[in-house]
Amino acid sequence: MLKAIVALAALVASVSAHYTFPSLVVNGQTTPAWVNVRKTNNFNTQAPVTDVTSLDLRCYDTQTNPTAQTITVSAGSPLGIQSDGTIYHPGVVNVYMAKAPGDVNSFAGDGAVWFKVYEISAVTNGGQSISFPAEGVPGVTFTVPKNLPSGQYLVRMEAIALHVAQSYGGAQFYISCGQVNVVNGGSGTPGPLVAIPGVYTGYEPGILININVGVAVLFLLHRSESLMMWHFFTPQYPIPKNYTQPGPPVWSG
Repeated sequence: MLKAIVALAALVASVSAHYTFPSLVVNGQTTPAWVNVRKTNNFNTQAPVTDVTSLDLRCYDTQTNPTAQTITVSAGSPLGIQSDGTIYHPGVVNVYMAKAPGDVNSFAGDGAVWFKVYEISAVTNGGQSISFPAEGVPGVTFTVPKNLPSGQYLVRMEAIALHVAQSYGGAQFYISCGQVNVVNGGSGTPGPLVAIPGVYTGYEPGILININVGVAVLFLLHRSESLMMWHFFTPQYPIPKNYTQPGPPVWSG
């Protein structure tokens, strides 16, 4: 009975509380949903990408019209990416950018053109604990590198949920790509450059990982007008001693 309850709880956790990232935050103002961000395939379902070899890993827009309005941001200024709720699941965040050779509206992001500008990793304590600072936040804000060359870019949000990542293909990627025109830029050379898909195999220790030090299960039984509840806890060890952030290092300019 307990095994069945644990399995049911894991299933519910894997399909509930999903999210998208439809807005940017520029000059302190949150843009309307899907105006400056390319509408993703999951704009209604909120379902994640789980296949790291899929083209959907890039901007998740293979089934939509992948266009948006381009908004101007200044190099060295804050840029935010906002969810439609919160980053509900425990996991980590990567933000990538890719410079368009011309008009970003016609830029698909093909090839090794992506570089990482921001990340939120896990916090470990030598096997005593693991926590995820990105869990529960409504979005992220980072500084556009001051030395980033001026031009039009895709900015790609990637939240990797790790709550069921103990088996291959279990990590859930929540993705969106915004369009920005960077002004007042510098003469830096962003890198290292990676291709998306291609940056991950799915076997990276930060993607294929068991973070579940225990499974808490809430079992409800309706009896007449009352609701009875039991909590079960099944420990799973060991706690990861360290965490390796997926992807290349951050280019800060």
